[in-house]
Amino acid sequence: MPSTQFMVLQALNSLSLGAVLFLLSSGFSLIFGLIRTANLSHGAFFMLGAYLGVMVFSRVASLWLAVLAAGVALGVLGALVERFLIRRLAGNALNQVLATLGLSFIIADACLLLWGGDPIPLATPELLRKPLVVFGMAFPAYRLFLLGVAAAIALALHLMIDRTRLGAMIRAGVDDMPMARAVGVPVSRLLTLVFSLGAALAGIGGVLGAPILSAYPGMDADMLPLALIVVILGGVGSLLGAFVGSFVIGAIYTFGTALLPDLAYVILFLPMILVIAFRPRGLFGRIAA
Repeated sequence: MPSTQFMVLQALNSLSLGAVLFLLSSGFSLIFGLIRTANLSHGAFFMLGAYLGVMVFSRVASLWLAVLAAGVALGVLGALVERFLIRRLAGNALNQVLATLGLSFIIADACLLLWGGDPIPLATPELLRKPLVVFGMAFPAYRLFLLGVAAAIALALHLMIDRTRLGAMIRAGVDDMPMARAVGVPVSRLLTLVFSLGAALAGIGGVLGAPILSAYPGMDADMLPLALIVVILGGVGSLLGAFVGSFVIGAIYTFGTALLPDLAYVILFLPMILVIAFRPRGLFGRIAA
């Protein structure tokens, strides 16, 4: 039987992975919920954010500046993609999916050309390198820091969506876009803003996840399926669903890989299959009126 310390450390690893998945899947869920497009370049945004974070951190040695730079860069890229690619294919979901898939290949090849094929680790910030010792067990401080950041961003997104005028417009667009247009909601600008926000969250997640995952070719293909499972499990367009689903999938993936590596993917996809069978709109998805 695994030791208590092993189980506790795996639980902490699952929480840190869940935090990274939330940063990735929350933006994906918002984009999917409002634009109704499965943005298959979202994993590439995550990977590009990780590489940009490594590049900035190697020059200024500041995690916050790396997070800011990647968030702004990916936010601008997301706005351009929505304005000049997604919008031109409006009404054709299949073409949008294929276009974002092609964009992900372009970004992946560009990263391979610029940074090579070897994994590039991002050093843990100096203040977070010393482990925390609780009841005789050492906990990596950075993983606890990730959990705090994810909780803070989840709270900020919740307040923005539920307590602000902007959030009310986003909810209106998700629930009934034609009616939102009819009452004067600037849906066009809203689509660009949400896509930009989702891309920025993916970039930030890439930077914050790089100290434990590193930046490497194929990172997009590894992370995007996890984000898809989170969105399906939690419910499209649901922030609470993305939050809960991220930590559920983080726990299943971490413990499944550690305890039953040969069955890790079977265990990972099983909850998604059950949810699709009994709750097609996800655990927190709402049935449209």
